[in-house]
Amino acid sequence: MNSHEATAEPIHDLEMMTAPEILRWAVDRYHPRIAFASSFGLEDVVVIDMLMRIRPDARIFTLDTGRLHEETYEVMERIRARYGCAIETYFPDRKAVERLEQEKGFFSFRQSVVNRKECCAIRKVEPLRRALAGLEAWITGLRRDQAITRGATHKLESDDAFGLLKLNPLADWSLDRVWEYVRGHDVPYNSLHDRNFASIGCSPCTRGIRPGEDIRAGRWWWELADEKECGLHSPNRADG
Repeated sequence: MNSHEATAEPIHDLEMMTAPEILRWAVDRYHPRIAFASSFGLEDVVVIDMLMRIRPDARIFTLDTGRLHEETYEVMERIRARYGCAIETYFPDRKAVERLEQEKGFFSFRQSVVNRKECCAIRKVEPLRRALAGLEAWITGLRRDQAITRGATHKLESDDAFGLLKLNPLADWSLDRVWEYVRGHDVPYNSLHDRNFASIGCSPCTRGIRPGEDIRAGRWWWELADEKECGLHSPNRADG
């Protein structure tokens, strides 16, 4: 079954659903062949809180690149303790990382966009492919106003890159709405957000932003704005 055959639900109907409604529809239809890919940023902990209220055994996985912030591991543990949920962890291939570091050093990703995308492909994209193997759908915390590369994000998409459905229940949420949910439900979140980290990835590639800067300015700040994707969320053709 391909991603287009997997659902007969009109895209416009799903666009009108709330985030919890979309999550309930998705897990009811696809569990256990659906999982949430979490980097444990602000949006992701909101999705986890919603998922745990709907289906406590919903699958959650993360990509441990080997270069995450300590604060990211801390919030992962707080989430695990708070909800009693299992978190599946996927690491990059050891030999690929060793070869990259031996041949190009430890900061090759700052030398060019090509090198940075090579590092992301090894540390993120390949582990994601393994995590998604056998699934029919996956869930993300993407929002349209996170970056210019995400402005066309739909709540339901056909992910042609990975060959399955992709659900983005927070696609139409604002950052203020995300914070309102986190505070209103006392959801554990990454303490780096309190130090002006708007978007959190690997430690060498993430910094806090200054007042007035774009929300993605703290990611790969040496690159142009329209290049700031790692390959996990390449543009897809939407179903509608």
